[in-house]
Amino acid sequence: MAINKYSVVESGNLGLGQAGCLYEDTTGAVTGKNIVAIQCLAEVKFTTLTPESSSYIGTAGGNGQAVAAADAFPSGTIIMGRWTGFTLAAGAVIAYLG
Repeated sequence: MAINKYSVVESGNLGLGQAGCLYEDTTGAVTGKNIVAIQCLAEVKFTTLTPESSSYIGTAGGNGQAVAAADAFPSGTIIMGRWTGFTLAAGAVIAYLG
């Protein structure tokens, strides 16, 4: 459904991750998604973190920052932004869709 089909409140909720979520704890690639937040359930390292635009951090750099393979995000960390996909090197996450 196109976003113009949602009410003002419903479209605002999409940006808050209320379009659902997914759980990932393997090293398989997650692609083709609209991810608005990533919650780390265990220490997380990314092989890839693909930002929607250069305004957001990612492994290819974004907003002047790049997430390196050695960077670890501790359990409980929530990263806000917009990504189209990721691949974990280690850990487990809940990715919120928007």
